[in-house]
Amino acid sequence: QLQLVESGGGLVQPGGSLRLSCAASGFSFDTYAIGWFRQAPGEEREVVSCISTRGYNTHYADSVEGRFTISRDNTKNTVYLQMDSLKPEDTAVYYCAAATATVHSMCRNPNYSDYWGQGTQVTVSS
Repeated sequence: QLQLVESGGGLVQPGGSLRLSCAASGFSFDTYAIGWFRQAPGEEREVVSCISTRGYNTHYADSVEGRFTISRDNTKNTVYLQMDSLKPEDTAVYYCAAATATVHSMCRNPNYSDYWGQGTQVTVSS
Protein backbone atom coordinates (compact mmCIF):
# COMPACT_ATOMS: atom_id res chain seq x y z
CA GLN A 1 0.00 0.00 0.00
CA LEU A 2 1.39 3.36 -1.03
CA GLN A 3 1.95 5.73 1.87
CA LEU A 4 3.56 9.04 2.68
CA VAL A 5 3.62 9.75 6.40
CA GLU A 6 4.75 13.08 7.79
CA SER A 7 6.02 13.55 11.33
CA GLY A 8 7.94 16.05 13.44
CA GLY A 9 5.45 18.89 13.60
CA GLY A 10 4.54 20.69 16.79
CA LEU A 11 4.54 23.97 18.68
CA VAL A 12 7.72 26.03 18.67
CA GLN A 13 8.62 29.57 19.64
CA PRO A 14 9.68 32.14 17.05
CA GLY A 15 13.33 31.66 16.18
CA GLY A 16 13.17 27.98 17.03
CA SER A 17 13.71 24.90 14.89
CA LEU A 18 11.84 21.79 13.83
CA ARG A 19 12.75 18.85 11.64
CA LEU A 20 9.99 17.28 9.61
CA SER A 21 10.22 13.79 8.19
CA CYS A 22 8.32 12.18 5.33
CA ALA A 23 8.49 8.38 5.32
CA ALA A 24 7.45 6.63 2.13
CA SER A 25 6.41 3.08 1.39
CA GLY A 26 4.70 1.10 -1.33
CA PHE A 27 6.40 2.65 -4.36
CA SER A 28 9.84 3.12 -5.89
CA PHE A 29 10.84 6.05 -3.72
CA ASP A 30 14.10 6.80 -5.49
CA THR A 31 12.34 7.39 -8.81
CA TYR A 32 10.16 10.20 -7.45
CA ALA A 33 10.86 13.84 -6.75
CA ILE A 34 9.59 14.80 -3.31
CA GLY A 35 8.16 18.12 -2.27
CA TRP A 36 7.04 19.85 0.88
CA PHE A 37 3.98 22.09 0.69
CA ARG A 38 2.05 23.95 3.34
CA GLN A 39 -1.41 25.35 3.85
CA ALA A 40 -2.43 27.90 6.43
CA PRO A 41 -6.08 28.42 7.44
CA GLY A 42 -7.95 30.31 4.75
CA GLU A 43 -4.98 30.18 2.39
CA GLU A 44 -4.15 28.15 -0.70
CA ARG A 45 -1.62 25.35 -0.56
CA GLU A 46 1.83 26.69 -1.41
CA VAL A 47 5.15 25.15 -2.23
CA VAL A 48 7.88 25.14 0.40
CA SER A 49 10.67 23.05 -1.10
CA CYS A 50 11.31 20.21 -3.54
CA ILE A 51 14.15 17.74 -4.08
CA SER A 52 15.06 15.58 -7.06
CA THR A 53 15.21 11.79 -7.08
CA ARG A 54 18.82 11.56 -5.93
CA GLY A 55 18.94 14.86 -4.08
CA TYR A 56 21.17 16.68 -6.55
CA ASN A 57 18.64 19.41 -7.31
CA THR A 58 16.62 21.38 -4.79
CA HIS A 59 14.25 24.30 -4.93
CA TYR A 60 13.01 26.61 -2.20
CA ALA A 61 10.26 29.16 -1.98
CA ASP A 62 11.62 32.69 -1.51
CA SER A 63 9.93 32.87 1.89
CA VAL A 64 12.00 29.99 3.30
CA GLU A 65 15.26 30.31 1.34
CA GLY A 66 18.19 30.34 3.75
CA ARG A 67 16.12 29.10 6.69
CA PHE A 68 14.87 25.69 5.54
CA THR A 69 16.91 22.77 4.20
CA ILE A 70 15.49 19.79 2.35
CA SER A 71 17.33 16.47 2.14
CA ARG A 72 16.60 12.83 1.43
CA ASP A 73 17.93 9.43 2.40
CA ASN A 74 16.93 6.91 -0.26
CA THR A 75 18.22 4.03 1.88
CA LYS A 76 15.52 4.92 4.42
CA ASN A 77 12.85 6.08 1.94
CA THR A 78 12.66 9.33 3.86
CA VAL A 79 12.81 13.03 3.07
CA TYR A 80 13.56 15.65 5.71
CA LEU A 81 12.81 19.33 6.06
CA GLN A 82 15.03 21.12 8.56
CA MET A 83 13.32 24.35 9.53
CA ASP A 84 15.36 26.97 11.38
CA SER A 85 14.66 30.57 12.41
CA LEU A 86 10.96 29.84 12.35
CA LYS A 87 8.51 32.71 12.12
CA PRO A 88 4.83 32.93 13.06
CA GLU A 89 3.99 33.12 9.36
CA ASP A 90 5.42 29.61 8.93
CA THR A 91 2.44 28.28 10.87
CA ALA A 92 0.55 25.83 8.66
CA VAL A 93 -0.15 22.19 7.97
CA TYR A 94 2.86 20.80 6.15
CA TYR A 95 2.39 18.08 3.53
CA CYS A 96 4.87 15.99 1.62
CA ALA A 97 4.16 14.80 -1.90
CA ALA A 98 5.75 12.56 -4.51
CA ALA A 99 5.89 13.20 -8.22
CA THR A 100 7.36 11.67 -11.36
CA ALA A 101 7.56 15.21 -12.72
CA THR A 102 10.75 17.22 -12.59
CA VAL A 103 11.65 19.21 -9.50
CA HIS A 104 11.03 22.42 -11.45
CA SER A 105 7.54 21.35 -12.53
CA MET A 106 6.61 19.99 -9.13
CA CYS A 107 7.61 23.15 -7.32
CA ARG A 108 5.91 25.36 -9.87
CA ASN A 109 2.55 23.61 -9.60
CA PRO A 110 1.43 21.26 -6.78
CA ASN A 111 -0.95 19.60 -9.26
CA TYR A 112 2.04 17.76 -10.73
CA SER A 113 2.26 15.71 -7.53
CA ASP A 114 1.00 12.14 -7.76
CA TYR A 115 0.76 11.18 -4.09
CA TRP A 116 0.21 13.14 -0.90
CA GLY A 117 0.62 12.55 2.80
CA GLN A 118 -1.93 13.51 5.45
CA GLY A 119 0.04 16.45 6.81
CA THR A 120 1.58 17.54 10.09
CA GLN A 121 0.76 20.74 11.98
CA VAL A 122 3.48 23.29 12.60
CA THR A 123 2.64 26.16 14.93
CA VAL A 124 5.09 28.98 15.60
CA SER A 125 3.96 31.07 18.51
CA SER A 126 5.22 32.56 21.74
